[in-house]
Amino acid sequence: MSNMAYQMELGGDSPPQRKSAGRGKIEIKRIENTTNRQVTFCKRRNGLLKKAYELSVLCDAEVALIVFSSRGRLYEYSNNSVKGTIERYKKAISDNTNTGTVAELNAHYYQQESAKMRQQIISIQNSNRQLMGETIGSMSPKELRNLEGRFDRSIIRIRSKKNELFFAEIDYMQKREADLDSDNQLLRAKIAENERNNPSINLMPGGYEQITQPPQTQSKMFDSRNYFQVAALQPNNHHYSSAGRQDQTALQLV
Repeated sequence: MSNMAYQMELGGDSPPQRKSAGRGKIEIKRIENTTNRQVTFCKRRNGLLKKAYELSVLCDAEVALIVFSSRGRLYEYSNNSVKGTIERYKKAISDNTNTGTVAELNAHYYQQESAKMRQQIISIQNSNRQLMGETIGSMSPKELRNLEGRFDRSIIRIRSKKNELFFAEIDYMQKREADLDSDNQLLRAKIAENERNNPSINLMPGGYEQITQPPQTQSKMFDSRNYFQVAALQPNNHHYSSAGRQDQTALQLV
């Protein structure tokens, strides 16, 4: 059955005359049947992309694959970047003088990449110095206007973010205030209910309980001390004589 499928894939109309145990060899030539050719292209393309992926993962290789169909449609795969791999290939073949080894080519490539990175670092450092106002003396008026525009845009973004954070904080505090007010109302309702259930117990403002005494108990508390000195009930005037203070008598509470 497999041999028959491959023969039909190649555009053959008749099944093979002899069956083989394996798949058998296929004659590599252009498939005349358009439908079979398109089906074969899809199958082989997917297999090729899978093999390229497996090669890049298993062997840690940089792989770039580009395929154009007969209709001009592009199919590509790269584990890094197709453009970057092509640039690396161009540099490799331009610098290849049939004397350099692969290690030397790789070393040259990484030297170029490190040089690019150094240039980028220098450019970023110069930009930071300009933002700090350290190297603006050598800048042209156009460059100063561009720098001023960057500052304006940065200030707008910073203020927008700051206002956003402030509004979020205000909203959170308002919600917190509403929650605390709700808790306060609930506690007041519980206190009022406790006072209605126990009228003899009142809660002081500091959170302590005050037990109110009946009138008889209060009078007994004063009766336990029946006598007070008259001097404790009179104002302390300096014009009174010492003899008059000695003649003061005790006053009985009635």
